[in-house]
Amino acid sequence: MKHIINVLVENKPGVLARISGLFSARGFNINSLAVGETENPDTSRMTLVVEGDDRVLEQVTKQLHKLIDVIKIADFVGEKPIARELLLVKIALTKGTKPQILQVVNNFPEARIADVGEKTITIEIVGEEDRIQTILDLLRPFGIKTLSRTGKIALPKGSK
Repeated sequence: MKHIINVLVENKPGVLARISGLFSARGFNINSLAVGETENPDTSRMTLVVEGDDRVLEQVTKQLHKLIDVIKIADFVGEKPIARELLLVKIALTKGTKPQILQVVNNFPEARIADVGEKTITIEIVGEEDRIQTILDLLRPFGIKTLSRTGKIALPKGSK
C-alpha cells in the first residue's frame, strides 16, 4: 500500500540528506519525493510516497519525529488528499503524427503543449497519477524521446 506523508521541516542545508539517510538506513524505499519552500521561507514541505503496510508507516513516522529539523508530520491515511504530479514528455514528431498527438493533448485538460520543434514536441501534463499514466500510455506509440516526472505533492482537502 502506498502512503503519502507530508513533512514540514526547517528550510536549511542538510535536512533532505538526514531524512533520506534515515529511510536508507532502515531499508525503507521512497517511491517519490518532492520538496519545496512553503508560504514561510523558514520552512519547506516534503511530500514522500512510501510503500508498505501500517507498521512501515508507523516506523517511518516515529523515526521522522526523532529528527530535530522536523516540525510537523501529516499522513493521509483514511483520506484522499489533493495530490498532483508534473510530467514533461518529449515525443518524436513527424508531419503525419502531429495531428494525432495534438488530438490526444486536446482531449485532456491536464495536458498542454510546452514546446514544438522540427523533430519533437514537448508536452506538459499536470494531474493525478492515474490520469498522467493514461495520457502517457496514449502518447507512447508515437515514440517517447525523453521524459521527466516530478514526485507527488499533496495537501489535505477542506479547511485542515
